[in-house]
Amino acid sequence: MFATVHAQQDEKAKNILDQVRIKIGSFQSIQADFIFTMKSTELGINEKNEGNIILKGQKYCMDLPDVGMKMFSNGETTWNYMKDGNQVTITNISDASELMDPVGLFNIYEKGFNPKFLQETTVAGKTVYILELFPDNSNNMDVSKISVNIDKSTIMLQSVLLYGTDGNQYGIEIKNMATNKNFPDSEFVFDAGKFPDVEIIDLR
Repeated sequence: MFATVHAQQDEKAKNILDQVRIKIGSFQSIQADFIFTMKSTELGINEKNEGNIILKGQKYCMDLPDVGMKMFSNGETTWNYMKDGNQVTITNISDASELMDPVGLFNIYEKGFNPKFLQETTVAGKTVYILELFPDNSNNMDVSKISVNIDKSTIMLQSVLLYGTDGNQYGIEIKNMATNKNFPDSEFVFDAGKFPDVEIIDLR
């Protein structure tokens, strides 16, 4: 009986995630404001920062003003700008960590994870599905578990909490979201002209 219920929960989780994937894939673009948290008991860190992101296919632009960091990617190249030091680091997207890829947060469950349905409950006045994702043998990410909250009414991500194998926790909570806005491709490329005297570190 336990095995049957367990299999049904896994299938339900997969069905929900498939709906999320289809929904996200139908959008031309996504713009979202979010809260990013990072907690490390070992290092005594418990940070919370607000940010915003624009996604268009594999392109993105993410801004964390409280941290002084802005990331751009045109789907091939990534620019990581740090206000402190006024420098930008350029890398190929293939060299970037999947864990820190903003696009990956919206489809991280599609490869290397086994999803499980936990419950349907109410969070902040919204009915949400709570799922957990566990890495399978093909997964090479430094994650032991991912907890995902999905808004039942919109079938969209509400929050994601990643448990790193190093004991750290990384969370993203979506505050609000807009879709299908028209963003030019220039939004996803670092423009050195807008950052006077910027130091460029090209690691490609």
